[in-house]
This record gives sequence, structure tokens and C-alpha cells, in this order.
Amino acid sequence: MFSSPALQGFVLSLAAGMATILGCIPVFVVSGKNERLLSAALGLAAGVMLSVSFMDLYPEAERLFGTVFSGRFSVLAAVGGLLAGILTASFIDRFVPHEAYDQQTGEKPHKNLYRTSMLSVVVIGLHNFPEGIATFMAGYENRILGISLAVAVALHNIPEGVAVAVPIYYATRSKKKAVLYTALSGISEPLGALSAFLLLYPFINDAVLGGVWLRSPEL
Repeated sequence: MFSSPALQGFVLSLAAGMATILGCIPVFVVSGKNERLLSAALGLAAGVMLSVSFMDLYPEAERLFGTVFSGRFSVLAAVGGLLAGILTASFIDRFVPHEAYDQQTGEKPHKNLYRTSMLSVVVIGLHNFPEGIATFMAGYENRILGISLAVAVALHNIPEGVAVAVPIYYATRSKKKAVLYTALSGISEPLGALSAFLLLYPFINDAVLGGVWLRSPEL
């Protein structure tokens, strides 16, 4: 049973994760095929995620490693985590669906787009899992810190949702699938919070948190 601080951390993580669904808004406000919207949405999502990765997650992970390791070892640990995340994303890329058939013509006009969107679902879902852990831990320890982190995570989860919803919609022409897959990528965040409460809480320290952030395949 959740204690009050644990419930607080879980609710913050749930709210941050479900902000991903707001990325579906462009699917409902724009009708018909709009290549400009698709290009702009993917470019925006890529820019936001890259900036968060290299201006926020990586420096914070290096700082956390610095509390456990000294000098060059903290940098090597951070770079190692970064490479692990990149290799994980490359590995996942080999196993996501690569084609989407047009049921009327039998053609595959959006096979690359569908592949991109499926990869985004998996990678963002994996990325949100450690975010859920971090948000839960922050909310459990300090309400103000937890709220601040949850807001920051929620704001960058919105373009992540765009990166999932818009390609899925253009590849499948289904708004329901766009919402479903976007929700699936976001629900991993409260699942991360739940795992932190049930399994990981006694073992989490700065080194573990640093590694969790950097092993996020978003990097």
C-alpha cells in the first residue's frame, strides 16, 4: 500500500507520463495530409529531445557519477552510459516493424515513416521508464523538487508524444492508433515509478540514477 510520500511521487510521475498524450493534439486539429506539419512535428520533437539529452540529462548524469567516482572515471562512466543508450536504440531498430501496407492498393507508401514511428514508440517508452523512477524519487523525498521535475518532464514529454502520434497517424490514417501508441509510450513512466517503489528504492543512489538517465535510448 502506498504511503503518503509514495503516493505523491507516483501521482507526479503519472501526470508527467500522461502529458505525452498531449502530443496527439496536431492529429485532431489538422485534417488531411499535411507534409509540412509532419516535417515540422518531427523536427521539433528531434530538437527538443536532443537539447534535453545533451543540455540536461548528460550533464546531470556526469554530476551524479562525480559523487561516486573521481576525476576522469566519472566522465568515462557518463560516456559509457551514453554509448550504451545509443547501442540499445540501434539494437531495437532491428526488431521494430518496418512496413505498413495500404489495404486498398497493396502498396507500402509509408514504410519508412511507419518504421520511424514504431521505433519512437519503443525508444520513448524505454526512455520514460527511468524518468518515472527519477520523478517518483524526487516526489518521494521533496514535494517541491518533485513538482518541479514533473513539470519539466511533462513539458518535454509533449514533443515526444508528437514524435509518436503524428508519424503513426500519417502512416496508418488512424487517430485511434495514434492515441493508443502515444499512451503506451507514456504509460511506462508511472510503471517506472511503481517499480521504484516495489523493487528499486532500497538500492538507488547517485551512481544508479546517473546510469539510469544515460541508458535512456533517447540519447
